[in-house]
Amino acid sequence: MVKKLDDNSFPLLIDHVGWRIGRLFKQWKVEFDAEMVALGHGFMAEARGAVIGHLRPAGAPQAAIAVSLGISKQAVQQLVDELEMEGVVSRIPNPDDARGKLVVLTARGAEAIRAGNRVKQQIEERYRARLGEARFSALMEALDKLYDGDDRM
Repeated sequence: MVKKLDDNSFPLLIDHVGWRIGRLFKQWKVEFDAEMVALGHGFMAEARGAVIGHLRPAGAPQAAIAVSLGISKQAVQQLVDELEMEGVVSRIPNPDDARGKLVVLTARGAEAIRAGNRVKQQIEERYRARLGEARFSALMEALDKLYDGDDRM
């Protein structure tokens, strides 16, 4: 005989702010990725695109990128190798470490950042149009207040 469980035996998942933020981020990411692919910067929609956001104007050591991304040095090595083969980044000698290299953007990588910035601004403009300037500004302020300043994520 099979015992039938009553409806109260399984806890309901609650609606919460994390779900709503995550759902919106997924939507944002789909929009961003589709536009970057259409503009010829498909690598930005892939895991290796995350490296681009961790480079600074003077470049960054691979080990620092690994720490920023929270992944292994070997994984970063592979991602950087792929980006280098595509002409998005290059490696140059690190003036602060004779044995080390810095990962720097090429002209193609810099153009991808400029294109990404335009796409991000277009998405924000659509959000502003839907919410109105005051509500959009309030949303941005609220998100900043909720953030604890931990940039390791």
